[in-house]
Amino acid sequence: MLDTLLEKANNLPQLPGVYIMLDEKGKVIYVGKAKRLKNRVVSYFRGEHLPKVAAMVDKVRDFNVIVASSEFEALVLENSLIKRHRPHYNILLKDDKGYPFIRIDRAEAYPQLTFSRSAPKDGADYYGPFGGRYQTREIIDAIRQTLLLPDCMRTFPRDIGKGRPCLKYQMGSCAGWCQSGLTQEDYRSRIEQAALILEGRSAELLETLRAKMEQAAEELRFEQAAALRDRIRSVEALSHKQRVISTAFSDTDAIGFCRGAKSCFTVLHFRGGDLSGKDAEMLDEPIEEDGEAISKLVRQYYATRGTVPKSILLPFECDDREDLETFLSESSGRKTVIEVPRRGERLRLVESAAVNAREEILRRTTQAQRRSKTLEWLQKALELETFPHRIEAYDISNLGSTGIVAAMTVHVDGRPLKRDYRRFRIRGLDQADDYASMYQTLTRRLRHYLDGDERFSPLPDLMLIDGGREHAATALRAARELGLSLPIFGMVKDDRHRTRALVTPEGREIGISGNQAVFSLVGNIQEETHRSAIEYQRSLRAESYGSTLEKIPGVGKKRREELIAHFKSVRAIREASLEELCAAVPRNTAQAVRAYFRGEKEEEE
Repeated sequence: MLDTLLEKANNLPQLPGVYIMLDEKGKVIYVGKAKRLKNRVVSYFRGEHLPKVAAMVDKVRDFNVIVASSEFEALVLENSLIKRHRPHYNILLKDDKGYPFIRIDRAEAYPQLTFSRSAPKDGADYYGPFGGRYQTREIIDAIRQTLLLPDCMRTFPRDIGKGRPCLKYQMGSCAGWCQSGLTQEDYRSRIEQAALILEGRSAELLETLRAKMEQAAEELRFEQAAALRDRIRSVEALSHKQRVISTAFSDTDAIGFCRGAKSCFTVLHFRGGDLSGKDAEMLDEPIEEDGEAISKLVRQYYATRGTVPKSILLPFECDDREDLETFLSESSGRKTVIEVPRRGERLRLVESAAVNAREEILRRTTQAQRRSKTLEWLQKALELETFPHRIEAYDISNLGSTGIVAAMTVHVDGRPLKRDYRRFRIRGLDQADDYASMYQTLTRRLRHYLDGDERFSPLPDLMLIDGGREHAATALRAARELGLSLPIFGMVKDDRHRTRALVTPEGREIGISGNQAVFSLVGNIQEETHRSAIEYQRSLRAESYGSTLEKIPGVGKKRREELIAHFKSVRAIREASLEELCAAVPRNTAQAVRAYFRGEKEEEE
């Protein structure tokens, strides 16, 4: 089947267009676009793929293509086909989520704030969209209460002067517009104030209200000034809640995207630099690369939302950014600019969106799920034949030609298994040599396994060596000489001493900094192994110091520890003056130490 599909793909033109993958029943299972149809479709039926792509290809029994006149036309067509067919293997957002609006129809004599599920072009003004029904109704209620607008079923001006005011008037949350004496001009003025709040222009409104209050006070209209003062306080209180209000005229949306145990797409809405709303959706891992996935997610998101901001900030570049910009601008009827910031405040907004995406994954997935997904990614990136359940890591620590040690740590399913840690004293070296030390360590460890030593079983699924290509090559040589085949990689550090990449014995680097979970896992393994090696070396050094100091009459364990902690080495203790020794221990102990080493020196002479 693959040969047949490959032959068909080889006959495609090198033109932009859309390809449609079909299963055995003729059902659409994936839709994609391409700058060059032949190159893109052929790639599916040739070579190795990541598991999810391979699973999709395995179900393909035929495909169709639609040639487009431009890459932009291909983008529009792909978007339409995905929306129509909702293919199983395409990255999909939930179209039925819905984003409500607040509607104000200024054509009415007494406009009202009403809830709307969409924003049709009917002449009314729509504000939003907002996060959900409950949040939208909360905003409407808060603005009504702040500006003392009605929420009853009465119709104005028809019902003015008919019947008594309701309980809301008695409670002070409505000005009583059903009574005679209040003007239509005042009512519409408050509606305009509501619009300013919904547009995020509360500061402008407060400035206007303060000016009116001061004018009323100067003209001795104290009752009106007091009413304006109360309204100012209400608007100020409401403005503190402004962060939950996301308007259709938001300045900027910052996009975040993170792959983990699940993938998360996050959009932060900013108004004048302040966060005003957030949307986040969990997804299965997309087939597409990050840039292509972001392009599809952004198109789907704003299609369901109904409005597009003036500026969209992406976390990374996508090939069709200009076409995407045109697509969104045409959809909204006004210019939209898409940026991939590299520095400054806009980069901070994108980083904030990425943090939110990561935190959303952490909140909605278990630790076991996250560890499993991280190891799965590591298996793919390193092209391991087996899942890396058991990972062993090695590090050398030396102090000159003496005290050379090695540490072996074990992590099972991403968690340290300390009972399986092993430590080695390096033998027979007259000078520090990391490569020789690593060769000896791996040879001894693997021989233990071959000799049936249960303390060194089983072999790891992945072996990580602290250091670069030469360290990994040395470890591989030790394994091969014993007839064993193991996946071995070096852990390469950056200038901040963090593991930035893994490297094969042949020198091919695999970057890990792009995946935060893998970066953290490998970094933690490297730090834990280094800590274990240093700790072992220090314990041996302390043991050596202790054996020397034990010979001094009258110096107990506590005083020995105080001397070691203060002077760091036996040599420093030997060369210290009596006054210097007294700074660390009582004078009688200092005198005993001084006398011992003076007598030792006389014997040497």
